[in-house]
Amino acid sequence: MKHLLSVDDLDGADRIDEVMRLTDAFVEVSARTIPRVPALRGKTVAWLFYEDSTRTRLSFETAAKRLSADTMNFSVSTSSVKKGESLRDTALTVEAMGVDAIVVRHGSAGAPHRIAQWVGATVINAGDGWHEHPTQALLDTYTIRDKLGGLAGRHIAIIGDIKHSRVARSDVLAFTAMGAEVTLVAPPTLLPPSLEGWPVRVSHNLDAVLPTVDVAYLLRMQRERMTEALLPSLREYTACYGLTTRRVDLMDDKAIVMHPGPMNRGVEISAEVADLPRSVIVDQVRNGVAVRMAVLYLLLGAGTDLVAPDQEPDRS
Repeated sequence: MKHLLSVDDLDGADRIDEVMRLTDAFVEVSARTIPRVPALRGKTVAWLFYEDSTRTRLSFETAAKRLSADTMNFSVSTSSVKKGESLRDTALTVEAMGVDAIVVRHGSAGAPHRIAQWVGATVINAGDGWHEHPTQALLDTYTIRDKLGGLAGRHIAIIGDIKHSRVARSDVLAFTAMGAEVTLVAPPTLLPPSLEGWPVRVSHNLDAVLPTVDVAYLLRMQRERMTEALLPSLREYTACYGLTTRRVDLMDDKAIVMHPGPMNRGVEISAEVADLPRSVIVDQVRNGVAVRMAVLYLLLGAGTDLVAPDQEPDRS
């Protein structure tokens, strides 16, 4: 596998399991006093982020550095993009500087796929429009596996703005590949125009679904992607679909609460619920570093030492 553009690139449960096992190893690395291994020494990873990001960008950067890769940061606001440079020319310019992998986030669906056609470097999709966010799905899968022991037979509700969510699309692919049942819970206006081919059930009644779930996965309202009024008000949305303290009491004692971030506290999730012990949102962020280490290693590090500590002095 040269690129990771979609969860489908992993070709099913066996390859996802491989990422999970690699992640186990890198969780151990991250717990060391010096959380660094030489697995990608000599490799260079560049970030091509056309949209703002906190968790994804920082965790990819941390992952690359813990693997001893060199990193190259790209900021659209201070680049030639502001002078009219095309996506293709920018990608080719970055590749010409000798990078081995380009991590791409872009507001247009399919942009990472186009870049993968233009360059010889490995391309990793860090989110493209409404399309996909495969490494988020992998860290979500790992978190559920860590907290509940596995996904087979689990019931996962993905709640909120499904229509504009690249996370929802990738999560559905990953969760169902691992044997979970997925229910989408949203008002009709926040569902995709077509769900043909989606192996999911749909409900508009959150209170009826919550007692049956092992995971309540909340999505934020992506108002920056909305081009029309889809709801009467955020207050009405919270009343019908927000995970409040009353609603969380409907869930099984062992069920967990997840969110890809950033959270809009008081809208899709109350501040009190976000801070409950059953909320594993911080664990998702923590696991994101190890998962992205596993992805970078899988794509760039074949044949190198996986977890041996770096014995050479740090000259950085």
